[in-house]
Amino acid sequence: MFLLTSVLVAVVFLLMVWIFQNADGGTQRRKGEPRARAEARPWVDEDLKDSTDVHQLEEDADEWQVSEEEVEHIPFSHTRYPEKEMLKRSQEFYELLNKRRSVRFISNEQVPMEVIDNVIKAAGTAPSGAHTEPWTFVVVKDPDVKHKIREIIEEEEEINYLKRMGPQWVSDLKKLRTNWIKEYLDTAPVLILIFKRVHGFAANGKKKIHYYNEISVSIACGILLAALQNAGLVTVTTTPLNCGPRLRVLLNRPANEKLLILLPVGYPSKEAMVPDLARKPLDQIMVTV
Repeated sequence: MFLLTSVLVAVVFLLMVWIFQNADGGTQRRKGEPRARAEARPWVDEDLKDSTDVHQLEEDADEWQVSEEEVEHIPFSHTRYPEKEMLKRSQEFYELLNKRRSVRFISNEQVPMEVIDNVIKAAGTAPSGAHTEPWTFVVVKDPDVKHKIREIIEEEEEINYLKRMGPQWVSDLKKLRTNWIKEYLDTAPVLILIFKRVHGFAANGKKKIHYYNEISVSIACGILLAALQNAGLVTVTTTPLNCGPRLRVLLNRPANEKLLILLPVGYPSKEAMVPDLARKPLDQIMVTV
């Protein structure tokens, strides 16, 4: 009887150890990137992950600056349009943006830098978490630097297409006739590389948290695309996978900045072609409750 009881206790003990180990492993996987997801999505770029983590403040509070800034509030200035003008302006704006296309054939004709200044200022009006404005727009005009950017991107993109992206993604891109050769990185007169600042720095050197930094910068990029279209320029939205660290070093950007999007900007070349794609109608993208 005593032997049976001892064996039973041992079995129960081993069972409890196994349960706790598996529970701990599950917790670890929830805290980090899911193991199965990482295998299924080999193209995930570590630089593109939103690193906003408010819990980090608790772990190393001495490194982070707690904001005590006070801002004066002022009356809001608003222009209200008659309904007919509202309808006209909204329709014209839609028609303008509906002509926007991703253009991979870009002329080497120079564009006015004042226009580039204005579209980036427009992008800088985007809302951001706690008004941290976590963006840096790097404008590249130097032909040698542009070519170095192209070399880095084409080297990584070839690996992306052949290994990282997987057959499904490569197959989905066939209709766009795109590959790892990025001639527009040389021909476009301007490259705009948009970096997200995962955190900032206060005057005393402490880190300043940037809430929802990737979402904030993504909104700014959307405004930038609209501003470029409004100015009569073209671009193609590119996300150079696994190129961020090397491009950051090339452009002398600090470690708290991560590359989000690269936009080659200019006029369309005379031989520019685009796929004949249709956009979803309103009833497929809007739900009214």
